[in-house]
Amino acid sequence: MSVDDLDDVRREIIETVRRFVAREVVPVAPELEREDRFPADIVAQMRELGLFGVTIPEAYGGLGLDLLTYIGVIEELAYGWMSLTGIVNTHTMAATLILAHGSEEQKQRWLPLMASGERRGALSLSEPDAGSDTRNISCRAQRDGDEYVLNGTKAWVTNGEHSAIVALAARTEEGISALIVEKEPGPRFEGISVSKHVGKLGYRGVETVEMAYTDHRIPTANLLGEAGRGLPQILSVLELGRINIAARAVGVARAAFDAAFEYAQQRVTFGKPIVEHQAIQLKIADMATRLEAARLLTRNAAERKTAGLRCDVEAGMAKLFASETALDLSMEAMRIHGGIGYTTDLPVERYYRDAPLMVIGEGTNEIQRMVIARGLVARAQRGE
Repeated sequence: MSVDDLDDVRREIIETVRRFVAREVVPVAPELEREDRFPADIVAQMRELGLFGVTIPEAYGGLGLDLLTYIGVIEELAYGWMSLTGIVNTHTMAATLILAHGSEEQKQRWLPLMASGERRGALSLSEPDAGSDTRNISCRAQRDGDEYVLNGTKAWVTNGEHSAIVALAARTEEGISALIVEKEPGPRFEGISVSKHVGKLGYRGVETVEMAYTDHRIPTANLLGEAGRGLPQILSVLELGRINIAARAVGVARAAFDAAFEYAQQRVTFGKPIVEHQAIQLKIADMATRLEAARLLTRNAAERKTAGLRCDVEAGMAKLFASETALDLSMEAMRIHGGIGYTTDLPVERYYRDAPLMVIGEGTNEIQRMVIARGLVARAQRGE
């Protein structure tokens, strides 16, 4: 496929998702969000659109498209309702882990089902006492013949109940390893239980849970790559997660900006639309500039990742800047709306509640600053 053809396909897919979001998501998102209800009907339509296989190669039943297409899809979904992106992102990271480190037999076994969305995935790294400190993982997988016996609790598992394939980090004799847990969607399955549902400020409609494993047995054939190498394998996938978070943040920031700009043109005070008041114009200018910068940083990180270049610094920069932009723009949108922006009559207050997730998720922004600084120092030492 030529570059021009790929660009055409990308535009067509992103435009298709944009129309889908406007037609099927925006009208129902407020009610689903208030009820904290999983959007089963929307997810079924996302399956039909092929969104669970955007980056999975055609050889395994996916669309085989690039990361730029993926972040475009994520931005559009986040524009309508950010929670939908969590359902896709955790799935895509699990699939990417399998694609990068799984054997051919493992890829053939899991990826076609994941590409179709028939079996959705989750990534499970964090624990109650191991968040950013990933080396403190205590969940254990004890070898017993041709099986591992899994015991421990994993925290902050997005899509934990509705997933059927969980890419999980556990401590084996060799160190931290990456394992695939297969289950049926639901709160309990053969030694797996959802021990806690986490209530959240925003990011509602998609479950975030603690999952407890009690003598749960999985085949040793479900080990991804080399035992003891799971941590670097999973951390490499988090680059994708950070680019995804940046794209989500761009979607939320854009929704906040569009809402504020439209309202500023309609709201009249002192005989003219408030967009003609200098104070509002300054806000609009700053918001538009930051939004464009966030989008360009996200695109740059995606381009480097697609080209196979190291992008830990660029992914960190994109995630840091875009998430802070989403948080700031959602507040500015509320200020421009005034009192009505604080009510649940409009989605502006939802943007404000959803935005902090991007500041915290996939490594807090304090962690991102450390990643960026260390990466810059390392590059300087290499003479880059």
